[in-house]
Amino acid sequence: MNIIELLTPAYEAAWLPWAVQYFFLIGIATTAALLAAWLAFAPAGTDRARLLPAAVVVLLVASIAAPVSLLADLHQPGRFWHFYAHPTSWSWMSLGAFLLPVFVMLALGFGVAWWLRKPGLMRAVGVLLALSALSVLVYTGGEMMVIRARPLWHTPFLPINLALTGALGTLGAVLLVVRWMPQGLAGCPLALVRRLAQGVTAALVLVALAWAVLGLAGQSPSFTEAVSLFNEFGAWKLALVGSIVGGLVLLAMIWAPWRAPACGTQTLVFALAMLVAAWVFRWIVFMAVQTVPKFGAGLYLQGVSWGSDGVLGMAGVFGLVAALITIVTWGLFRFPPRSSAALA
Repeated sequence: MNIIELLTPAYEAAWLPWAVQYFFLIGIATTAALLAAWLAFAPAGTDRARLLPAAVVVLLVASIAAPVSLLADLHQPGRFWHFYAHPTSWSWMSLGAFLLPVFVMLALGFGVAWWLRKPGLMRAVGVLLALSALSVLVYTGGEMMVIRARPLWHTPFLPINLALTGALGTLGAVLLVVRWMPQGLAGCPLALVRRLAQGVTAALVLVALAWAVLGLAGQSPSFTEAVSLFNEFGAWKLALVGSIVGGLVLLAMIWAPWRAPACGTQTLVFALAMLVAAWVFRWIVFMAVQTVPKFGAGLYLQGVSWGSDGVLGMAGVFGLVAALITIVTWGLFRFPPRSSAALA
């Protein structure tokens, strides 16, 4: 009897947890921009208008924190400079180096116009901001979808899922921010947030069904790859089952009636559940997929360090977000306009 020993190599992850944080925050920033631009056209006194201040806070915080994570993921300052010194039109990352600063400046401009109580200017900037947000969503999805060596990434369903889960994270963040805002400014428009969350989750279910149907018809290599991973590796089987169970729980939470009269503990659970779902999706897509062997018999051995490239870095980003929420909300509401209606 011959004994054949299979060795699984240990490869350093190409994309570190910094990338997870960046795609999580930029997904929230871009979808918050779309939400804020839509809310900017709401009539005064409606739930849409009351939700706008929280959407502005989320937009400003995420659009500032996301580039910090991106710069950290680039590792070397020289790489950032090369995007501008040596632009390449065929590179998604090179295009993103020009699209992202435009988006950040428009997001800041939208926040300033809202704070200065210039509704006409705010709406004009909001239209440009929405277009810029769409361009960033295309770029962030495109730079992953272009990688042919990874069938789970090389699919048009990936950018769509990144956008939809980003929208889910945005609604969670907005609901979370509302809890700490002056109630006279935003109130707690749970009905509107619930309807939006229902729309997002319905779209996610439809996209998942389309992906499965095309996969069963042999038209989606990413579905075939997912089935293969499910059959061959226990870790992926556990991840898929856990994702399905978690998704069903989230659906039940969102589609069940929200009976809380105000932003209490129940809404805190809803907000955290939506944020966690958006983050976990990106962790699986980035970190777990990188363990899948391009060639070989076993999963690549990769771990997460406790230092700045791992746990400490992720904790630092969440700390930055918490600090920015504190600073932004204090700066916007410490000296509010004469009337709360002006803010909406």
